[in-house]
Amino acid sequence: MKALQYVAIGQPPEVREVPTPEPGPGEVRLRITAAGACHSDSFVMSLSEEQYADFGYPLPMTLGHEGVGVVDSLGEGATGVELGDAVAVYGPLGCGRCHSCAQGFENYCPHAAGMGITPPGLGRDGAMAEYLIVSDPRLLIPIKDLDPVKSVALTDAGLTPYHAIKGSLDLLVPGSVAVVIGVGGLGHIAVQLLRSLTSATVVALDISEDKLEFAREVGAHHAFLSDDDAAANVAESVGPGPVTAIFDFVTNEPVMKIARSLSGPRTDLVLVGAGAVETSVGLLGQPYGSRIRAPYWGARPELMEVVELARTGHLEVETEQFSMDQAPEAYRKLHDGELRGRAVVVP
Repeated sequence: MKALQYVAIGQPPEVREVPTPEPGPGEVRLRITAAGACHSDSFVMSLSEEQYADFGYPLPMTLGHEGVGVVDSLGEGATGVELGDAVAVYGPLGCGRCHSCAQGFENYCPHAAGMGITPPGLGRDGAMAEYLIVSDPRLLIPIKDLDPVKSVALTDAGLTPYHAIKGSLDLLVPGSVAVVIGVGGLGHIAVQLLRSLTSATVVALDISEDKLEFAREVGAHHAFLSDDDAAANVAESVGPGPVTAIFDFVTNEPVMKIARSLSGPRTDLVLVGAGAVETSVGLLGQPYGSRIRAPYWGARPELMEVVELARTGHLEVETEQFSMDQAPEAYRKLHDGELRGRAVVVP
């Protein structure tokens, strides 16, 4: 079968012929109908040889932690799904037995790392292939008649902002203001989710007029450049005072400066981007009652909810489609910021 693999540190991924995997006991094989490309993949491919070794990732490694497909083969003892079922893959699997996993929050399993459990494409072979082995049927969420290309990004680009926003719903009441920084693959979904789940005024910030127009198209009430005038522009549009919640899908020092200028008492600062920043915390280090969160992916029940939002027309992912042979180009466009939404590879 064909698969897109990361083969050498610092080099672009390659489309290669690899053996078709067979499911072991309790496992499920999917025939992949769509796989999503993500900035997390670019982050992995940007690591130095030493950093990559610290993560413990193999080489070569098939990329892709967003995947949907059709159940193609069942290993001995695998139950809960049937041949031909159309399903999405829940990526951040945990041990399946601890308190977090029992609640569906396998993304916060405290045992996964120690047990060597890793998501597809982020430590083991992923979905950028014609077939994928899934270790347990519990990780498969039915998508029924949803378009695979339109729904594959729900497994991360939909689930991650949904999980981030749910943590702030107690504050996003009528009259509240939510700011989305970075209107890319995740941010444009965050704007839609805020409009669907809350009555907040939604403000988008990004670095180009094209991205701001995109933000308005998907539902932002206001959209401004993320520059030194951002805070003043937000205040002029929604009134003075701190905003209610900031969802940062970039996370770097310049963005943190903007976020700080928008923050005040009881502001939620939600850092979703893969970057790292330095900031003061504590009673005298941040506004009273404010919260800083760094959510990761989302829970299995939340993926079911995201799929239902898509099924009922409340959420739509902007996608650009590529064939497997075009997959390296999809990652180039992702790296160079040339994508409007998400890149989807169809084997």
